[in-house]
Amino acid sequence: MPRPPKCRRIQRFPDYWIFSPNDSDFAVTDTVFLTLDEYEVIRLIDYLGLNQEDAAKQLLVARTTVTAIYDSARKKIADGIINGKRIMFQGGMYRVETGLENLKMHEKGNDVMRIAVTYDNGEIFQHFGHTEQFKIYDVENGLVTNENVVNTNGQGHGALVGVLAQGAVDVLICGGIGGGAQMALNEAGIELYAGNIGSADDAVKKLLDGSLQKVGNATCDHHHGNDHKCGDAGNHECGGNHSCHA
Repeated sequence: MPRPPKCRRIQRFPDYWIFSPNDSDFAVTDTVFLTLDEYEVIRLIDYLGLNQEDAAKQLLVARTTVTAIYDSARKKIADGIINGKRIMFQGGMYRVETGLENLKMHEKGNDVMRIAVTYDNGEIFQHFGHTEQFKIYDVENGLVTNENVVNTNGQGHGALVGVLAQGAVDVLICGGIGGGAQMALNEAGIELYAGNIGSADDAVKKLLDGSLQKVGNATCDHHHGNDHKCGDAGNHECGGNHSCHA
């Protein structure tokens, strides 16, 4: 019986999830799916310039495994480029470890719901991809049992979603958030409540009593007019662990 594939360590989620040709005379109907571990190998070898042996150390797998993943990823990319197919990242055998050992999150119990809020001086920070802090709330039996503020030490939504995934967060409350970040959160299995403003503590209370509303289109392009507040739920132009994924 063949051995099951070993879980690969990735350090971040992609910032961009879909690449599609825009000069075709026909609608693009075919999609090539790269797994998250294939994305990580391409990032390490082709972008950061690591050799396969060093990439294997980063992924915590054998070099021969990296070779197989790398060959598979490059064939898929070539198929997308040559044949005009959409390229999208999805799934894979991986776990997220950002390398940040100072997250200061308590061990999460089995019956605990962990909530993260983009945070700035008591308020919900309005640009997810630039948040420097999350406030973390652990909830058990409907009550907050622990809360603390975590420094992210990172920029860009791919890295930030990695922080949340490593911290076993279940729910994110934020203001404006881009489409790529929403795809990363979906991949990580983190429920999103976007488009919120005001007190972080009050938003968590509303979540727990069932009155916090989800906003379907809380994207933020960071270009705001004088009459527009980022995070305003009434105007949605700007809104506002270590387990192995299979």
